[in-house]
Amino acid sequence: MPRSLRSYQAGNCLHIVQRGDNRRPCFADDIDRQHYLDLLAEHSEKTGCNVHAYALMPNHVHLLLTINERNAQSWLMKSIAQFAAHWMHQRYGTSGTMWEGRYHASEIDSEAYLLLCQRYIELNPVRAGIVAFPGHFRWSSYRTNAEGREEDWLVPHPVYRGLGLDRLSREAAYRALFDTPFAETDLMRIRFAIGNDFAMRNPGKPGSDPRV
Repeated sequence: MPRSLRSYQAGNCLHIVQRGDNRRPCFADDIDRQHYLDLLAEHSEKTGCNVHAYALMPNHVHLLLTINERNAQSWLMKSIAQFAAHWMHQRYGTSGTMWEGRYHASEIDSEAYLLLCQRYIELNPVRAGIVAFPGHFRWSSYRTNAEGREEDWLVPHPVYRGLGLDRLSREAAYRALFDTPFAETDLMRIRFAIGNDFAMRNPGKPGSDPRV
């Protein structure tokens, strides 16, 4: 049975996962990864999406973003998928589908789960065994949010901004969050929510993951 069409209102914060077709690799090298980030920077602005965090994994991509127009994430993901596939086909002489037919999206209750989900995304390379520390992975937003790397197209979420009065204090407070190991229950909640397109809201709110 196909999943129902999703509709998100302006102001919603979403955790999005897009996988390569049949779990195949999405990127062959760092040139492909940089091109994807260039597309993300360009089309997030064009479609009215504020990107807060990302991680480019070997066969999938994680994004955390807030949409400024209703269903803006749909236009963003469609644009990136089309332009990224065109780039790959032109570069490697390939054809066919690059991405899974549909991305997954989980609406995030910003106050309760924003920083939890942002850390989940930036810790993906560590959990996958690619690096031992999130700052060692070039292709995530950790070094921007935690260490001050310049990526002017990333837009800090208000909850992140609330961690400190200035950039240095925010970065220090954010780094400190990574000192606490991720609870297994939190991992299960996020994975279940994104895998089933559930919202991560406080218990009792309509559309929330019943296990959160």
